[in-house]
Amino acid sequence: MSEAHADEPHSEGLRAVLAALGANLGIAATKLVAFAFTGSASMLAESVHSLADSGNQALLLLGRSRARREQTEEHPFGFGRERYFYAFVVAVVLFTVGAVFSLYEGIHKIISPEHIRSPLVAFVVLAIAMVLESFSLRTAVHETNLVRGRNGWTAFIRRAKAPELPAILLEDVAALTGLIFATAGVALTVITGDPVWDGVGSLAIGVLLGCVAAVLAVEMKSLLIGESASPELERAIVAALESGPEVQRVIHLRTLHMGPESLLVAAKIAISGADSAALVAAGIDAAERRVRSAVPIAEMIYLEPDIYRPGRADATDPAIRAVRRPRRPGDPAARRPGDSP
Repeated sequence: MSEAHADEPHSEGLRAVLAALGANLGIAATKLVAFAFTGSASMLAESVHSLADSGNQALLLLGRSRARREQTEEHPFGFGRERYFYAFVVAVVLFTVGAVFSLYEGIHKIISPEHIRSPLVAFVVLAIAMVLESFSLRTAVHETNLVRGRNGWTAFIRRAKAPELPAILLEDVAALTGLIFATAGVALTVITGDPVWDGVGSLAIGVLLGCVAAVLAVEMKSLLIGESASPELERAIVAALESGPEVQRVIHLRTLHMGPESLLVAAKIAISGADSAALVAAGIDAAERRVRSAVPIAEMIYLEPDIYRPGRADATDPAIRAVRRPRRPGDPAARRPGDSP
């Protein structure tokens, strides 16, 4: 996962999470009532799906709350990554509770089919659930459009540093698709008189949730391991460092997101060998101020002064490629005096 907008406010996604939580609690209650009346496997699978989604939104809120804790001696870089951890737990819950249960229920209903009682109740509840899920998805889409910029939907899910909106978007799309599968399963059961179709609907919901859980787990794993800032932010950092007279060039650059709104910056900068220690220290302070002005989420900045030696530059080093990256998309790679061809 890369990044869409690193300077997104801490409130990003909160409205979407709360809207999804309210919608899913209401949907879960109506689906459970419908299951009690109909005995439909698809309705039971969808009920468990909505309960799992409600738990997932509670986990996302818990992660946001715990990420705000102050730094400690044991955790000097803070707790920002707790948001990634709880989002990963969401993926695990979605798979174990949602997908596995739906697959089990579907297989059970195919092996031991049972006729649906009061299918009209199921259709009414499914229609209500679709309206509520559409409201939740509309809120998530609106919140996403505020921050995704020119990124497409797939790119946003892969690049967002804040985990809540991608998780809610995937859950809401899966929920609406699952409702379509459930409706199809119940409808085919009523039309054909064969209750096996109800089990097939539950199986389809299980496969869907498993796929969504896998995508979410992969993206959250990348954030947990640690991702760099976006190319745009790294270009801004390099430009800020090199815009002052005390920095001859940036030799290499490493960045790491400690949370959605917290960035660690570590760079080796070239200085003049004739500068005094006091002058070097003052220059580093000035360079840090420029970076923080250009990239406000750069909360932790570590600059190492050095003398540039072109022969030691390894063009395959990602930290060096980050510096030589084109300043604008489509530009040739940035070259500075002394660079190896």
